Amino acid sequence: MNGDKQHIREYVWNKLLEKGIARFPLPPHGRIPNFIGAEEAGLKIISLKEFKDARVIKVNPDSPQRIVREYALRMGKILLMPSPRLRKGFFILDGEHLKGKERYASTIKGAFKFGRPIGLDKLPKVDFIVEGSVAVGLDCSRLGKGEGYGEIEYAILRELELVDDYTPIATTVHDIQVFKSLPQDIYDVPVNIIATPKRIYRLQCRRSRPKGIYWSYLDDEKISEIPILKNIRKLL
Repeated sequence: MNGDKQHIREYVWNKLLEKGIARFPLPPHGRIPNFIGAEEAGLKIISLKEFKDARVIKVNPDSPQRIVREYALRMGKILLMPSPRLRKGFFILDGEHLKGKERYASTIKGAFKFGRPIGLDKLPKVDFIVEGSVAVGLDCSRLGKGEGYGEIEYAILRELELVDDYTPIATTVHDIQVFKSLPQDIYDVPVNIIATPKRIYRLQCRRSRPKGIYWSYLDDEKISEIPILKNIRKLL
C-alpha cells in the first residue's frame, strides 16, 4: 500500500470504525485498536508450538492482546509486560503464583497489583514476543500507533542480549489490518507471525532486525519521558 505511515494508520482506524469492527476502548484512533475477533486471533497464537515451548513471554499491554497475556499466565509462564509508555519500565508476572487470578492479572490494573517492577539487571531472556499493531504487511512490516514504544522495548531487550534474530515475534490483528507491504524505517521491528481471526501467517523476513537502540533517532524529550532509557544509557 502506498502512502506514509500516518496515512495508513488513519485509513485502518477509520475502516475499523466504519465497518463496526472496532471495539472498546473507542474511538480506535491513536491506539493499538481493539477489534471483534481479538480472542480468536489470540487463541491462534497460544496454540503455536513456539508459544507452548516458551518459558518467558513478552506481551504489550494493549486491549486486543489481553487474551494472550491471560493464557500465558494460565499456562504457568513468566509474563514480561511493559508498563504503558514504559513510564514504569517492565513488570514481571509469574503464572505459577497467580492461580485463579489470571484474568485480572492480565489487565493493566491487575499487572500493577500482582506484577512486580523489574530492573534492567534482572530482566530474563525472552523466548516469545507478541506485539500490538495498527497495520502489518506480508513482507514482515509492522506499524504501531506511532509513538515508538514497541520498537524501544525490543531495542532495550536486544541491547541487553535478551532477544536475538531468532526470537519469534508475533502479532494479532483483524484481517483488514493486513497489507502486502508497509513503509519501514531502520528501527522498525519486523514480525514473522501474524494471527487474525481467520488464519495464521508464517512469514519469511528479508529485512534484518534492529541490533539495539538507535540513539540518534531519540530526542532528549523522549529519553526524559522514559526513565528506563536514561538508565540503560548510563549502563552502556
